[in-house]
Amino acid sequence: MPQTIATSLDDLPDAEALLSRSGLDFMRSILRGELSGPPIGRTLGFRLTGVEEGRVTFEGTPGFDATNPMRGLHGGWYGAILDSCMACAVMTRVPRGSFYTTLEFKVNITRAIPLGTPVRAIGTVQHAGRSTGVATGELRGAEDDRLYATGSTTCMIMKSD
Repeated sequence: MPQTIATSLDDLPDAEALLSRSGLDFMRSILRGELSGPPIGRTLGFRLTGVEEGRVTFEGTPGFDATNPMRGLHGGWYGAILDSCMACAVMTRVPRGSFYTTLEFKVNITRAIPLGTPVRAIGTVQHAGRSTGVATGELRGAEDDRLYATGSTTCMIMKSD
């Protein structure tokens, strides 16, 4: 089943859909199209492409709508795709009945991504405890594996009341 992307708040998964399964099952449900994914990916030109325990992959191609005034790719695009892969990797380690939110993330841009270049963002969990999760990310060329940026995140893991 192809992935579906929410077009309204009503399309996004509700609390029951989130809390009734583990974070890994939640992420796999989005990948399979059983639950709608967030519209930010469509807006910024990237999508979820892989889910394993402790590892999530997004792929995308930055386009003109993500440029800055100097005609380059805006740093926010790097941040958005890296935040997505890293935080979703943490989600794969969140137990049933819990959820997460990003506390902070950092991005290091190592080289400019030329517009129209397909890239892959890989998030990998380094630690997932009862209250925090830590992950790192790499943004690489999908065709040549060149490193464009790295990132790190800390997420807070919370239980539903």
